[in-house]
Amino acid sequence: MRYLVRERLLGLGDDYWIEDEHGAKAYLVDGKAMRLRDTFELKDTRGQVLIDIRRKMFALRDTMVVERGGEPLATVRRKRLSLLRNHYRVALADGTTLDASGKVLDREFVIEYDGELLAHISRRWLRVRETYGVDVVRDDADPALLIAVAVCVIHLAEKERED
Repeated sequence: MRYLVRERLLGLGDDYWIEDEHGAKAYLVDGKAMRLRDTFELKDTRGQVLIDIRRKMFALRDTMVVERGGEPLATVRRKRLSLLRNHYRVALADGTTLDASGKVLDREFVIEYDGELLAHISRRWLRVRETYGVDVVRDDADPALLIAVAVCVIHLAEKERED
């Protein structure tokens, strides 16, 4: 299933819709303005919070935490040694590790588990500025989690570029 992410430039709170491949709204990324730390909620079309995303305040490296129902689901941080391309490690609560790597700032990267492709994030398919696609390639993958991971990775890369 392919999702279309339309980021809003300079939008208060960084809210934006994610559409499915048929153009129907699937998820809302609700950025929480006026918070001390970066916080987002991934909501369904009825406004129900599916996933909470927040930046850890006190960490040696920039880290984003993904929670579902108040329970930790994943931790996303940049891999220590990644010289040629952006490489992020996603540690799931069950001990599983995912890798996100590629040209993150260009919105051209993949999310993999043990070398197997789970999702491909790309701007190449689209002509609209500040829009990219998240192609979830496995039917048994959790699209909300993979979209949340993509949001985290992009957010961390942009924060790093700003610093």
